[in-house]
Parts: sequence; C-alpha cells; structure tokens
Amino acid sequence: MITPESTVTINGSGKDIDLLKYTWKAQWITHPTESTLDYGVFLFRHVFNLESLVETFNLFVSADNRYRLYVNGESVCYGPSIGDLGHQRYETIDVADKLKVGENVIAAEVVNFGEYRSVSQVTHQTAFILQADRTLNFDINTGTADWKVVKNKAFSPLNITSDMMNGYYAAGPCDKVDASAYPWGWNTISFNDKNWLSPKSATTEFAVGRGFIYGGAWHLIPRTIPFMEEKIEQFNNVARVSGMEKDEAFINNCGSTIIPANSKVKILIDQTYHTTGFPELIYSKGKGSELKITYAEALFKDVSSNESVSDGNLIHVDLKGNRNNIEGKSILGYYDILLPDGGENRFFKPLSRRTYRFVELEIETKSEALILNNYHGVFTGYPFIEKAKFKTTDTSLEKIWKASWRTLRNSADEMYYDSYYENLQYIGDTKIASLISVYVSGDDRLMRKAIQQFDDSRTSEGLTQSRYPSNIVQIIPPFSLIWVDMIYDFFMYRNDPEFLRQFIPGIKSVIDWFSIRVDETGMVTNLKWWNFTDWTIDFPSGIPQGADDGYSANISLQFVKTLENAIAVLSYFNLNHEVKTYQTLSNRIKKAVLEKCFDSNKGLISETPDKEAFSQHTNILGVLTNTFEDSEQAVIMKKVLEDKTLFQATIYFKFYLFRALQKSGMGYKYLDLLGSWRGMIDNGMTTYGETDINPRSECHAWSASPNFDFIHLVAGIYPAEHSYKSVIIEPNLGKLDKLEVEFPHPQGMIKVLYVKAKDKIEAQVLLPYRVNGEFKWKGKSVKLVGGKQNISLR
Repeated sequence: MITPESTVTINGSGKDIDLLKYTWKAQWITHPTESTLDYGVFLFRHVFNLESLVETFNLFVSADNRYRLYVNGESVCYGPSIGDLGHQRYETIDVADKLKVGENVIAAEVVNFGEYRSVSQVTHQTAFILQADRTLNFDINTGTADWKVVKNKAFSPLNITSDMMNGYYAAGPCDKVDASAYPWGWNTISFNDKNWLSPKSATTEFAVGRGFIYGGAWHLIPRTIPFMEEKIEQFNNVARVSGMEKDEAFINNCGSTIIPANSKVKILIDQTYHTTGFPELIYSKGKGSELKITYAEALFKDVSSNESVSDGNLIHVDLKGNRNNIEGKSILGYYDILLPDGGENRFFKPLSRRTYRFVELEIETKSEALILNNYHGVFTGYPFIEKAKFKTTDTSLEKIWKASWRTLRNSADEMYYDSYYENLQYIGDTKIASLISVYVSGDDRLMRKAIQQFDDSRTSEGLTQSRYPSNIVQIIPPFSLIWVDMIYDFFMYRNDPEFLRQFIPGIKSVIDWFSIRVDETGMVTNLKWWNFTDWTIDFPSGIPQGADDGYSANISLQFVKTLENAIAVLSYFNLNHEVKTYQTLSNRIKKAVLEKCFDSNKGLISETPDKEAFSQHTNILGVLTNTFEDSEQAVIMKKVLEDKTLFQATIYFKFYLFRALQKSGMGYKYLDLLGSWRGMIDNGMTTYGETDINPRSECHAWSASPNFDFIHLVAGIYPAEHSYKSVIIEPNLGKLDKLEVEFPHPQGMIKVLYVKAKDKIEAQVLLPYRVNGEFKWKGKSVKLVGGKQNISLR
C-alpha cells in the first residue's frame, strides 16, 4: 500500500538544480538485442552491498514509458508521472527504510505498449534511468553500475478495439500472461540472474534536464504531484456463478476457492460500486487452464449483434438499464487472459489500471484443478483528501455529493481523465474537475500540472491541443478558449503570479487565432478543426450550427467569455495594450451578435443570423458575457429554463447553465434542477456518466459538478476578488431550511451554518484570520471579518 506525500525537490542540497542544469551521472539504458520500439515488458535489476544503514537513500528514477520500482522485492513506487518527451518526469524516492546491511537488490519492471499504446502514451523508445543522490558517493547508477536486463516473455498484448467496446476506445491493450514463461521471484535478492544480459545505452546523447545547453531524447523535469494513493478494496460479492456451486471464500479473504478439473466456470463479481485501480489475484495449480478476466462499468442487455447502438461517444439505445439488476444481462468489456503453469501462489497484477464495477472470471480447467487463493482490488488514484463538508436534512443531496466525489476520485490520477474508455485528459473536462478538486480538497497541484501540460501542447498556429498528453493531435478550438478560462480560474482561487506569468504568451496566441477570424461582420467565422461545445443531439457531432460553415453566435460568445477572463488576468500584469485591444474586440463581437442574431419575437439569441435555431447554450453564454444587460438576465434565464423548443444542454453544459442562474439571481432554482443526477442514482449508478441519457462512460469528471455547485452556489461561497483575498457568501438555499458547510479556503477552513425560516435567515460564519468578505441575502449585505460572527437577516 502506497500513500506517500510528494517529495519532488530533493537531492543532496535539497534542490533539483543539479539534475536540471547539468548532465546526469546516470544514463538511459535498454535491452541490448530486443526491439525497443515494439511492445515489451522488460525487467532490470542491480545487486549491491551496503556496509551500514543510512538515514536517507534518495533515488531519482524515470522510464519510457511506465515502470514499477522494487527494493528487495517490495514495490516502492510506480511512474513516471505522465508527460511528454519534452517534459519527462522523474520521481524522487527515499528507500532507506527498505534497505538492509549486506546485499540488496533494486529492480524495475519497465513497460512499453508499443503500437498498442494508449493515445496518452508519448514515447521515444523503451528505456530506464536511475540515479542515486550524489552525496551518497554510491554508484548504483544505470549506465555505470552493473545492471542486468531481460525481456519478460510471459507477457503479450491483447489489443482492444473500438468495435469490441461499442464506442471510441483509446486506453491501450490488456495483458495475456503465460505463467510458465514468467521469471518468478525476479525482483528478490535470491533470484539467479546469471543468464540475464548487460543493458546497452538507450541513446547516444547524455541524460539531461530540461533547459540544459543541449538536448536529448528525453528532457527530464521533476515530478510535481504526489505519488498515487493505493489501498486494498475487498470485492463485495459474487453475483452469479455457472458451472459450479457458489463459493466466495477467495474474495472474502477467508480461504481458497477450488475450480474443479475439466470444468468450465463463470464467476461474476459485483463490487457494488464503480472503482478503478490494479486488482491482484493470487492463484495456484491449474496447469493447462485458461482464465479470462473481464472488467466492465456496467452489464449490458443482450442485443442483436447487428443492431446499431453507438456513434462514437453517443449511445442510441438503453443498453444497461438499472445497474443493480443483472438478470438478462451479460458482461462486455476489456479483458486479461492468464495461462497458469501449475505453480503455487502465483501472482497477477495488470500492467495498467482497470476500471470496473463488475468483474467476470471465465475459467476452463484441464486435468488439474485451479485454486483461487485470494482476489481483491487495489484502488489507485490521486490522493485527494475530502476536506469540504456539506450536511443537510435532505439525505438525497448527500447521496449526490458522495457519487460526485467518487466520480472525481475515479477520474483523477496523474492527470484528469476518463479511466475506462480513453485515459485522456481533455480541457473541457479538466476545467470542471480542477474546480471540484480545489473546492473539496483544497489541493491545486493536479490543476497546476494540467494547465502546464495544455500549454506544452500548443501547436505552431497557436491553439492548444484538445487533450494532452497525446500521441495523436486533436484540436478543439473552444477547448483552447477553456484553457485560458482555467488560467483565469487559477488567478481567482490562488495567489501565485509567477506561475501564471509563464502562460501569457499562450493566452495571447489562443486569442490571436480567434481574433484574425473575426471578419467585417464582427463575428467569428472561417473556423476549422472540431468546434465541439456539447453532446446535445441538436448539435451535429457536438458542433453548434454555423461554427463550421458560417457564423455561430455560440462560438462568438465563447470567445467573448474568454476575452473577458483574459482581460482580468492581463490587467494584473499591467499589459494595458492587450487589455484595451481585447476589450474593444469583446464589445464589437457582443454588439454584432445582438444585431445579427437576436430575435425580437422570441426575445433570445439565435444560433446563426438566419434565426432558425435556438439553444439554451448560446443564451446562457449571453448572460455570462453580459451581452444581455443585467436587468434582462433573469428574464432570459426564465426562458432558458421554460422554453422546451430550445436545444437542451446535457449534463456537461449544465455546469454553465448553473453559473448563469447564479449570476442572474436565480440560483435558488438550482436544487430543483438536479434531475439528471438523481436519475442516474435511481438507475443504480454510483458515479456520473459522460451524458445523463444512455451514457457510454459511467464515470466522467465533468458530471461531478454538484461537488462544486453545492459549495459555490448553494452555500454561496466564492471569491470577491482575485487570489481569493476576500470572500462573498451568498447562499441559494431553495427549499432547504438548514445547511452546514465547510470549505478549504487557501488561508484555512471557512465554516458556515445556515438556519432559514420563511423570509429570515440566521447564519454562523467562521472565516480564517485575515480573510474579510461580504454576506449577501436578498439585496441586503453584511460585512464579514476574520473569525466567528453571527448574522440574522430578513
């Protein structure tokens, strides 16, 4: 079990400067004869003698593409923290407590998925590097010390395709393991490695940190986030068995389950909730058997193989029904295959994470029975700590909060991502996920990393890629705008101008790309790439009308929203020329949208100047950008909610719907608009999907927005100015008569207790020392100061 905090800036002097400004003493190494470009699992080990124990034994380690490091047979970390070749993360790990006097072994399993790799894998070739802190005066460095390597030929890839998954799949292969070819005990001191080979250098260049005077295949930079949390999760129950009597001993940690010889058995396990990580199976005997392990977020109704059920990310029919009902359903998902060798206490842990609620073991034995000794999950994810609290007498809201937080936890490890189908970090998802992280945990490190990585992804024409890291370039221009919005979010919630300053060129490059596409009409036109905005069925492929072949009020107003956010950030840095230019452009676009797309009969902005189509989305943006005057915004939002002829926002864009309600003074309606989230819970889901109707992905961080909304909108806690220097507390309690909330402000916890009766509200407010603010309620205002205060308003 690994739960360490981040230690990312250590060498002998307590700084990483030597690792960034000079060549490393260690070298990148790889296998001397096997292909280093194709799929392969490679094992490295080095045995050394320690005459006395040391207090600190720091190692700096990285690999292309994934590694798991062992000391004396014990797993100590895995990585590297995902990046690209220009930003190759290395981990810093102190292994002093794992060492002993005498012989020790450091070993690493390094995996390159080759042509089968996840789209998020950015790779050069299979390689490994490890360097000891130079103050140890101890040469165990790769490239100089006596390391050994072998290819683990027990592993071969199982290529998982989109056709197999009923929708877009990009998360890489699964594992086929022939136990008879596995070098059992390879990472322990007693293993005989005399037949292993000496590795060769993986490059003709030196190993270098990013920013060194000359380059290398990998530019090393320190890890900036903690190691992932890893904790054992016992499986909850065996839901269905065929081919033998039900026996749950192997999942209950109370004994073994025997699969008889010459039998075919299926065991369906229901975890009862959605989870993710690296399940571990210990098994014995069963020579000649085959064990297939299938993982799925939900079971599927039996449908004709000829029936068209999916179009990319959209599912056309209800394939899943209530997730708690397994009758008439089968498992469909990615899978691993094990071929037991008849040995005792064999161990299987997937090379990459698996995401599931249901797991099915499909077993065919030969002449020897197979013994399942123990099977459990190992939840793995970013170590967010739930610091915020939301307590009320409405228990249904607490269920929504819990499911939202599980959605976020299962969508975050070394990046924010869809953990089942894609394993990719998208900007649109990440903006919402990062705000949830800040509001519930107070931890902004993964948000920082994401903002930096999207900046790293920018192409020569100025836009960010829509998702990153990625080995396939995909560009969604509105997501580049949202990246700038993320920078604004950080500006409002954190006080770190030097972190923000580095993104000024990127902000300007994104805005320049859109600015040159504003023509004489004052609207954005001549767009290319994928202008995705929402998965509503009324936007073809998620693209608003006019975005590709004319003029889109929606895209124009998305640009305005980002211009306004950029103005706030650049004003702080006194970039007055850009601020003036952007303000003039923003005003021009808003005026053009109203002149060309506002329909006086409907009282709303249409999608295009032909005024034939109208959406919630565009009019929400009209409110958020103040294209509509303040006095009009409540009327507009009333129409947005009530006019069912409008294209309806899906669960993703409802995040912006709720921002517009809050801005227009209609936040009190929020708690009545949670039908999408309540419906998923009623349908047996324990996390929230990519869409609220027939979701493909059962866990998508953009749907976890209630965690943010409950604090920001319902409790009404949000920044009054940049850096969260002061706070506004403006509750929207709706029908709630009592609410208790805690929120991790950067200066300490904010605690609020509300009690409402008819038109009266009483509040106990505790602010951190030196944090001031304002309490607002129905047009009335009370100043807040650091410390505890009681408020009573009618």
